[in-house]
Amino acid sequence: MKDNDNLTIERPTFVTHLECAMEGDRYEADQIHNLSKAGKPLLVSYDLAGVKKALTKEALAQRPTDMWRYRELLPVRKVSDIVSLGEVMTPLIRLPKLAKKLGGGEIIVKDEGRLPTGSFKARGLVMAVSMGKALGIRHMAMPTNGNAGAALAAYATSCGIKTTIFCPADTPEVNVSEIELQGATVYRVNGLIDDCGKIVGEGKAKAGWFDTSTLKEPYRIEGKKTMGLELAEQLGWEMPDVIFYPTGGGTGLIGMWKAFAELETIGFIGSKRPRMVAVQASGCAPMVRAFEAGTEHAPRWEDAHTIASGIRVPQAVGDFLILRAMRESKGFAIAVPDEKISAALNEVAREEGLLLCPEGAATYAAYQQSLAEGRVTKNDRVMLFNCATGLKYPLPPVTRTLDRHKPIDYASL
Repeated sequence: MKDNDNLTIERPTFVTHLECAMEGDRYEADQIHNLSKAGKPLLVSYDLAGVKKALTKEALAQRPTDMWRYRELLPVRKVSDIVSLGEVMTPLIRLPKLAKKLGGGEIIVKDEGRLPTGSFKARGLVMAVSMGKALGIRHMAMPTNGNAGAALAAYATSCGIKTTIFCPADTPEVNVSEIELQGATVYRVNGLIDDCGKIVGEGKAKAGWFDTSTLKEPYRIEGKKTMGLELAEQLGWEMPDVIFYPTGGGTGLIGMWKAFAELETIGFIGSKRPRMVAVQASGCAPMVRAFEAGTEHAPRWEDAHTIASGIRVPQAVGDFLILRAMRESKGFAIAVPDEKISAALNEVAREEGLLLCPEGAATYAAYQQSLAEGRVTKNDRVMLFNCATGLKYPLPPVTRTLDRHKPIDYASL
């Protein structure tokens, strides 16, 4: 086995068509698509009976440990179209000290900060860009709160696709800088991410770019579903009891729910499913409001604000898919305030040595709150998603100093 086998060996492909997630009408594969005629996301369909014959757990175990090991369940047909910057299988990190402190079950963090550009956005954007390359797209545009734009810029630049990216004016400087440095043209916009999305949508016809917004193209969800494929394999094809997922656009939550269904169909897992929990910030919680109201769609959240900018999405295109996954899994949606997000980030770092991003910290805060409220039990095995490296965010200053010209009281250090 060579480390790049997944990127160089042709494997059978099984994409049959795309279909509207709301209406179910079919669309041809291998053509450029955005939303369906109903204005809803398109989902990729596979010949899963064919996948079942072609792929075994034993064969999978012999492949390099990157996200391309699941090629039979991915849409890119030819290795020449794969765009890769090294999409490793991200580790599962246990938090034993905090589990003992809370008196709960096993707490596991899937640390997506190990991916290229430092976030889980790499999964979705590497698939979107690879399919863009396969379909001959030359210019891609998107709105971003930061990390998605960085991933699009990096992958598109690596294969010669032009990118134009729009972000809210208060997007962290490190994100804006990395987007520009990695080859994109980036603009700050005096609005939120959905305001940026309107610019992308309006410019589609006028500027000729392809709209790569969350769930407005079919393939980011296929990249994000590899989180579900990975965690199932890493846990020996067993499911955790609960998944806490930081939810803005919700592509990953939807993708994992799709992955679990596909894994069951090909015989890799049984019917057990984790309860899917959408974690949002109190200052931007449209999915929580819709879940509690029992509605199918989530109206726009006005005056959205939170320190966890990655989940500051006032309105999600795939809202009905997020709500469907939560309800089918007997999960729920939960909102946590910024002060609890900050406290959770500090606690995990100081107790376990794991530096989470704010969105990842929100999942730990949500778990604490859910445990206290009895929404999860002390026996549950829970999976938290840390969606980016904490090093991309402002850290608290250190003020302690020593004067080497004065006597040092070592006993007090």
